[in-house]
Amino acid sequence: MSIEPLEIIKKFYNPKSQSYKILVVHSEMVTQKALQIAQKVKHLNPDLKFIEEAAMLHDIGIFMTNAPTIGCTGQAHYLAHGTLGRSILEKEGLFKHALVCERHTGVGLSKKDIKKQKLPIPARDMLPVSLGEKIICFADLFYGKNPEKLREENSIDKIKEKIIKYGVDHEKRFIEFRQFFNV
Repeated sequence: MSIEPLEIIKKFYNPKSQSYKILVVHSEMVTQKALQIAQKVKHLNPDLKFIEEAAMLHDIGIFMTNAPTIGCTGQAHYLAHGTLGRSILEKEGLFKHALVCERHTGVGLSKKDIKKQKLPIPARDMLPVSLGEKIICFADLFYGKNPEKLREENSIDKIKEKIIKYGVDHEKRFIEFRQFFNV
């Protein structure tokens, strides 16, 4: 089954809105990076079509969050965009894509992380499992949603600096990603 990610996004976003423009540019940049990363592990036969679709949809839930700097005026905490995106895509029948939404935040979130930090999301493991999930999770680290810097790629040092703030487990997962993807 082939899907059109932009058509799904348009169901929830006004194409003239700031949030749509930010989401689409960010998602395009993450998609390009994910496909580059997938080439580094070609021998593992990554599903490029799935990666392309899921990378475009990974942040679909941001409109339901309270993030006015990127045009999102929902009620939920920004961190909930992954679980919200999962819910949206499950209703669309895209169950594998939905898991990418939930599992892409940072280098993934463990149930332990969520409980320890009292994060405003369900306490369950939200760590990337499949190859596609890991590729998209890692690719997402390279691009933010700052409207002035949407196309600027974050350096490895900048990403590492940000990840380290969340603890040793996060740093370890980031190092594992770098080694696995040879980046």
